[in-house]
Order: sequence, then structure tokens, then C-alpha cells
Amino acid sequence: MAKEKALPRHKGVYILPNLFTTASLFLGFMGMIWAIEGLYEYSALCILGSCLFDGLDGKVARLTNTTSEFGVQFDSLADLVAFGATPALTMYLWQLHSFGTLGLMASFLLIACGALRLARFNVQSAVTSKKFFVGLPIPAQASTLATLILFTPHLPEAWISGVLPTACLVLVYVLSFLMVSTMRYASFKEYGFIKAHPFSSMVTVILLFVMVASRPKMLGFLFFLGYLISGPIYTLFILSPRSSKLLRESQKEPS
Repeated sequence: MAKEKALPRHKGVYILPNLFTTASLFLGFMGMIWAIEGLYEYSALCILGSCLFDGLDGKVARLTNTTSEFGVQFDSLADLVAFGATPALTMYLWQLHSFGTLGLMASFLLIACGALRLARFNVQSAVTSKKFFVGLPIPAQASTLATLILFTPHLPEAWISGVLPTACLVLVYVLSFLMVSTMRYASFKEYGFIKAHPFSSMVTVILLFVMVASRPKMLGFLFFLGYLISGPIYTLFILSPRSSKLLRESQKEPS
């Protein structure tokens, strides 16, 4: 009996991952609207919601086998709005406007470096390791600023009026630099450790979830701040000594 010919996948399925990307773009747009209206916490929540949909669109595309070059480019454009323009506008209106031109340039730098980061990722994604990102991912940059807005009520009143504006200015410049740097950040796309230690990994994930869920406004910012610091620590204190050691060993003459 001849095998039946497999029916082609319906083209409408490609709409599904792009709908998640559109939802991320929409939340980025709403974040800008609420920032203009002075509702900065709502804007921060929109940025975090965009991160959720940004993570889902790629997962859905891979699960349904509907990845496409169009989807990749659309995702990058949506990311530039949700994680570049929205946090830049929000930070400028929230804190950076008091610095005049310096604050304006900081906000623009956030968008420019975000665009460069996305362009470099699209060019290098096929040839670089999936274990690490080269440079701080733009969603992590946006999430750091969004969780900072939500974390602010936990700061002393004197810090909010005195220290916070300068800290935001410095943080924006640091985040912009880290996005275009060569610091290595964990991508969590390879699960070798999880497969080797499934039980301990599950317990760790549950504990982290419970901790963040118990005090999301406080621990969310600390979580992203830890991720922000992890890149320079790994690159400078773990990767660089290891690379130097391998280089020295390769230069040794065989006995």
C-alpha cells in the first residue's frame, strides 16, 4: 500500500509566533503612552510584559516549526521599540530630564546601543555559541530599568530625592556600554547542567521563583542586577584567565 503524501503545514500557523511579537510591540507602545502620562510603574510593567511575550514568540516558533527570516526581522524591530525606545523615554521623563542635554544623550545612547546590539546579534547568531550572549541582551537591559522603577518605593526618602537621579544616569550609561561590549552573559539556552542534575536544578528554580514571587518589586531588581554583574565577573575573572592559560599552553614548544 502506497504511503500517503504528508499534507503541507497550513501557512496560517506562521501567524501565531508573530502575534506574540505584535503583543510585545503593543505593550512597548502602551509603555510609552503611560510614561508620557506620568504612570511610570505601568510603563515598567509593560516592559516586563514585553519581555514575557518576546520569550514566548521564539519558543512558539520553534515548537510549531514556523521560524522564518521575516519573524526574526520583525522580532528585532519590535525589540527596538519595546526594549530601546520605551525604557529610554521612560527613564528620561522619570529621572534623566533634570540633567538637561546630558540626560537626553543618555536616553538616546540607550536606543542607539540597543540597535547596535540587535544588529550584531542578527549577524553573529549563526556563528557564535548559543551558550552565551556577546554583550548584555537588550531585554535584560530594559528589565533592569523597569524593575528599578518598581524597586524605588523601597528606598529611603533621602535617597530618592538625592541619590536616585545620579544613579539612574550612571546606570543608563553603564547599560548602554554593556550592550555593545564583548562581555559574556549566560543565555540559558543549553540545558546540559539541568539534564545532568535534574532534581537539584528543579529545586533551585522553585526556590528562586518563590523568593522573587514573595517580594517581586524588591527581589526582581536584585535578580537583574545580579545578572548584570555576572557578565563582567565571568568574562574578566573566569574566561580571561582560562583563555590566557590556553594561549600559554599552545605557545609552548613540544618536548
